[in-house]
Amino acid sequence: MKKTLAILAVFLTAIMPVRADEGMWLPLLISQRIEDMQAKGFKLSAEDIYSVNKASLKDAVLRFGGGCTGELISDEGLLLTNHHCGYGHIQRLSSVEHDYLKDGFWAMNKSEELPCVGLSVSFLDYMEDVTDQVLKGYKEKMTEEQRQELVNKNSKVIIENATKNAGPGIRASVNAMYYGNQYFLFVYRTFNDVRFVGAPPSSIGKFGGDTDNWMWPRHTGDFSMFRIYADKNNNPASYSEDNVPYTPKKSFKISRAGVKEGDFTFIYGFPGTTKEYITSDEVSYIAEVSDPAKIAIRTARLEIMNKYQAQSQKVRIQYSAKNQNVSNAWKKWQGEAIGVKKMKTVAQKAEYEKAFAAWAKGTRYDGVLEKLHALYEKRNPYNIASEYYSETVRTIEMLSLASMVKRSLTSKQRLASVVESFYKDYYQPIDEEIFDAVMDFFDKGVSENFKPAYFKEKMAQYGSVHAWRKDLFGKSIFTDKERVMNLTPQDSMLVNQDPAIEMAEAFSDWYNTTLRPVIEECNTAITLAYRTYMKGQMEFSKNKAFYPDANSTLRVAYGRVEGYSPADGVYYKPVSTLTGIIEKDNPDIFDYNIPQVLRDYYAAGGHEKQPVCFLATNHTTGGNSGSPVINANGDLIGINFDRVWEGTMSDIAFGPDFCRNIQLDIRYVLFCIENIGHANWLFNEMRFVD
Repeated sequence: MKKTLAILAVFLTAIMPVRADEGMWLPLLISQRIEDMQAKGFKLSAEDIYSVNKASLKDAVLRFGGGCTGELISDEGLLLTNHHCGYGHIQRLSSVEHDYLKDGFWAMNKSEELPCVGLSVSFLDYMEDVTDQVLKGYKEKMTEEQRQELVNKNSKVIIENATKNAGPGIRASVNAMYYGNQYFLFVYRTFNDVRFVGAPPSSIGKFGGDTDNWMWPRHTGDFSMFRIYADKNNNPASYSEDNVPYTPKKSFKISRAGVKEGDFTFIYGFPGTTKEYITSDEVSYIAEVSDPAKIAIRTARLEIMNKYQAQSQKVRIQYSAKNQNVSNAWKKWQGEAIGVKKMKTVAQKAEYEKAFAAWAKGTRYDGVLEKLHALYEKRNPYNIASEYYSETVRTIEMLSLASMVKRSLTSKQRLASVVESFYKDYYQPIDEEIFDAVMDFFDKGVSENFKPAYFKEKMAQYGSVHAWRKDLFGKSIFTDKERVMNLTPQDSMLVNQDPAIEMAEAFSDWYNTTLRPVIEECNTAITLAYRTYMKGQMEFSKNKAFYPDANSTLRVAYGRVEGYSPADGVYYKPVSTLTGIIEKDNPDIFDYNIPQVLRDYYAAGGHEKQPVCFLATNHTTGGNSGSPVINANGDLIGINFDRVWEGTMSDIAFGPDFCRNIQLDIRYVLFCIENIGHANWLFNEMRFVD
């Protein structure tokens, strides 16, 4: 038996090595990693990274909007994030007369900064392990539903105690780690008065567009600048002309020394979602079933958007943010599927599971993998039908408007707001063509026994998706803005009988009655099984350092500046420069038509080596967009904004040979502020180190 376990231990080390730069670590527990960080060059202490007793680096890091990160670079509330993170707000502030996406925008003083309605930022005040409090009263005989009820009840008390008398802007959440084996309280302070300070034109901030997205070498100046405002007591407050720039506990010093291969780097941010500990069944489903289906559907949608956007500046502005939202995941999924195949992740996980199952014989973990396999077998047919629903029916904009109008019918003010906001960025020909494309995908992709009766009836009635669409858009009142704007509660019967409402609700009912119950039942059981499997992995691999999956809570990831080899005979250097921008420059292609000032600087000489972007080995994911990239001294050297295409599978499995994050060199940010925006006044509030 001892000999068998010894062989398994060696085997485990071979197929699941402890990778040097893998991991998204909780800042509260960073003391467990600080020796490794310092051995790799970091010169600060664990308390410099995270502290509740003094200002620390965490106090300069913020969650920007709903899903990005930002960092403070002055003691006057000035912050940096990605251009693509601010994109939606920049788009909403734009018009044909003031196209801030195309032309960029720079406030020349604080009075010119533009309020961003609906934008908020949050700082982590502190976090705390509350596992014992969350599970207080738990008994082994409880069902999963009873356990979750207890967790919710105890979490509510913990949150109430943390926010009671805590001051303005305080909110809290209790987040599960390791599938519910551990729980942490996170207490945030949220600011709602955030103003747009500046951003380069899209020819810099979105240089390369979808073609360069997720690719290396990269030359995108992906940054935008905002400022946080507070009341006279430095507390969060709603927008007011009387508010003043926020004075933070901490802001980053900016290093202009540059980077070289091998330099220590770390990322501080709010990574969204990873699934590092899932089984081969789930990896196979994602890479071989789910991703290919979603990629095909989004390809069709993007082709339609691109066609119309190329024909009209107004439509280009209207659909810029929508196009970006569709294309970002579309290209990421392609790289993810390629990376999973390249790394042989399914086979590697299957081998690991074989070793785990042999070790688990006779223990409480015996049979957990078989249970997970059976649950996936049951869930996946329902899940893929659900994903088709999300990527097809739910992407038809007029159906979304119809549902929103029905919910808003009792409030004239709310209805007007919904209608104005919708039609501002709506172009019906795009929606109609997308209807044809996505409903055709639904027809061909969803199994006959899963299709709703409503869909079958309509296809029998009209004979084709195209004929159905023509009738629906021809009869629906939601194609007429003025008519919709003038609806009243007395028109509820008219709204309820509209074919757009009929379609939206028929599919929603099908999802809620046929798919959702089975999916939720299976996912609940899957989470419970993973809780057991996760604990088993920790016992099986006692020498492995386990980090919790990302769940939009603050994390630290560290690594180094390094190039990579994506294919045989190919090696990418870790730094890109202005020379690469000039090489890609093409006035005939919107995404590659750079500002003339860049051409002039290059032609004048001396700027051809101007750094633009660099690579590092930090473990990042969505949500890390905008995260500060920090050097060994704790100074800002860049802004994280992407990963290389081959490494996007790091949400599932981290491959040290080709998982690289892409960051914008802070020196290019400064270059653009000075030479593109001519907003040198902002430098007066920054602190620089060489």
